[in-house]
Amino acid sequence: MTSAAALASAGPLSATIVVPGSKSATARGYVLAALASGPSVLTGVLDSRDTRLMRAALAGLGVGFTDLSDGVVQVTPPSRFTPAAVQVGLAGTIMRFVPPIAALAEGASRFEGDDEAAARPVFPLLDGLAQAGVRVEHPRSLPFVVHGTGVVPGGAVTIDASGSSQFVSGLLLAGARFEQGLDLRHEGGTLPSRPHIDLTLVMLRERGVRVTSPSENRWVVSPCPIAAAHDTIEPDLINAATFLAAPLIAGGSVTTAWPTHTGQAADAILQVIGALGGDVRLHDGRVTVTGTGRVAAADLDLARTSELTCIAAALLSLADAPGSIRGVGHVRGHETDRLAALQAELNALGGRVAQTADGLAIDPAPLAPGLWHTYADHRMAHAGALLGLAVPGVELDDLTCTTKTLPDFSGLWQRMLSQR
Repeated sequence: MTSAAALASAGPLSATIVVPGSKSATARGYVLAALASGPSVLTGVLDSRDTRLMRAALAGLGVGFTDLSDGVVQVTPPSRFTPAAVQVGLAGTIMRFVPPIAALAEGASRFEGDDEAAARPVFPLLDGLAQAGVRVEHPRSLPFVVHGTGVVPGGAVTIDASGSSQFVSGLLLAGARFEQGLDLRHEGGTLPSRPHIDLTLVMLRERGVRVTSPSENRWVVSPCPIAAAHDTIEPDLINAATFLAAPLIAGGSVTTAWPTHTGQAADAILQVIGALGGDVRLHDGRVTVTGTGRVAAADLDLARTSELTCIAAALLSLADAPGSIRGVGHVRGHETDRLAALQAELNALGGRVAQTADGLAIDPAPLAPGLWHTYADHRMAHAGALLGLAVPGVELDDLTCTTKTLPDFSGLWQRMLSQR
């Protein structure tokens, strides 16, 4: 257990932090390198539980990994993928990005994971694979089995990806290796987290893959080789946002690197922080957020930045007037049901939070010390750490879940708090 005393701030911040590489970009980088026509070198990769599980899953399928130096990895694709037993942990990227690769192996690959992973949706991805000519056993949830034949016919596929943009990305990443390529359509509710699909498209095109989007919810990938690459992984801007939000509660400022050109939702993230009262300044590939210790109320549409839901809810619970979050109904299917978890934990501390159809309504109230449950969810832990800046005595039941995307979250948080 980690106490609030270890997370609390003693005054305004004046910190500069270095955030590790993006989990999203690292996962996509590993997958594309595994599918490439030759060895690739990736620099700045994130070393976390999810990325280690991704490496292990791909290694089981025959992909070679060589650590050249700290954060620099050579990835060597196999001449032929081999079937494997795949452990996904609680990682949506493995559940949804690796099955299309397993379909290219000759044999059966069984996918299993943490107990909580069985509640995470995967059927649209596996249904898409079935439409592309792959046999899948038990496609509704983990555990499931992908029966590969060494080739995937591909062609026209229609899925409902309203539960996760990863269903789209998982199919797009491998689509160029399908015999007929991929003509993918989304039909259903609002497609969440489009910036993550944009990141997938950018990384595909950087590797020479011909992919077009004839309409908003359709993507066409031509069959072609995926080029090997020497690539640098960007910092994780959602993780960075947790640190950049701290001055809104503690006062002072935090600075970190911020890429000028990126497939991540960089502008949208900063707009959210600004709407909550942060003074945001971009300069020479860096961003500085300054706060007064006062959080502004806001009505936040987080459809493009749903990974901010937990920290936004924590901030709004400390705001100067009622606020709301919308466009994030799909986060009920993330590592935990984040809307239910946020409602339960904030209300347990004295908050007034209600769920809506696609978000939360938050009426700020004085919060009391207490135990904050993280539900094995790194974003819930980030929210609890932020609350600990404002409410002495808040304790997190688990910080180890932060290793999913930040292997040393606690150390980085302490270093930020020590800079004044």
